[in-house]
Amino acid sequence: MSRYSVALPVGIFLFAISIPSAGQSTGQSFDDTALTPFIAPRGMQSGGPPQSPAAADPSVIVVKPQLTDEQLADLYMVRKEYREAAGLYKHLADQDPRNAVYLNKLGIALHQQTALNLALKYYERATKMDPMYADAQNNIGTIWYQRKKYGKAIHAYQKALAIRTDMAVLYSNLGYAYFGDKKYEQSISAFRQALALDPKLFESNGSRAGSLLQDRSVGDRGRFYFLLAKSFAEAGDLDRCMHYLRKAKDEGFLSLTAVKTDPAFSAVLKDPGMQEILAPKPVEAPQQ
Repeated sequence: MSRYSVALPVGIFLFAISIPSAGQSTGQSFDDTALTPFIAPRGMQSGGPPQSPAAADPSVIVVKPQLTDEQLADLYMVRKEYREAAGLYKHLADQDPRNAVYLNKLGIALHQQTALNLALKYYERATKMDPMYADAQNNIGTIWYQRKKYGKAIHAYQKALAIRTDMAVLYSNLGYAYFGDKKYEQSISAFRQALALDPKLFESNGSRAGSLLQDRSVGDRGRFYFLLAKSFAEAGDLDRCMHYLRKAKDEGFLSLTAVKTDPAFSAVLKDPGMQEILAPKPVEAPQQ
């Protein structure tokens, strides 16, 4: 399954979500008229789990915060109860149809249910309500990327970057879209900009509130790791450069010797570990 990440606030929560990859169900039969408001059990409305016997003691006063509908919907998202979240977001969007945040969150909740057509509809409505909403524009890009429409994904991410240039997730998503479109130099450039904003981007989920981080799986993993190594080399992070060069070698990348002539790797060539990386893999003797 393809893996996407997003963050939504209930206090502060970060979580990972899974979406089937392109070619699987796109939820085209999903009908937004079925998104009726979901009424939460009383215990959840009060912001906590069901009361224990001790808490039910009338001599004990228990004070619990009352969640708003939006906070409750966000909580459903954290719990991966996407149908319930979508119902509440739809209720909020119907009450305030020009609220771009509600529309974007509804799109995300539908996205998790692989209702891609409906998700796209609400992302686009969010950008119409707020043309400067970079998160919703980013999420439009994730729809096209999931469908392997890399040109459309690139265009969406570029539109988002015209609004915000400080979001590492946008440059990362753009880098993957360029890679999918086999535009490797542009991919390197985008990843380098993402790493400048968040040097640990590839060791974390890199998500932010309201923005989906698209699928990080790629087909040509050897080349992908080599490009990451080059990005880290150009950023001056030699440890991570060496790490991804080793991963490229493990994946059988055939052009690893290009590091000897590529100026981006000039500093890392002095590392003693490079000889081990560049040494050919030993040939296993055939079994008798």
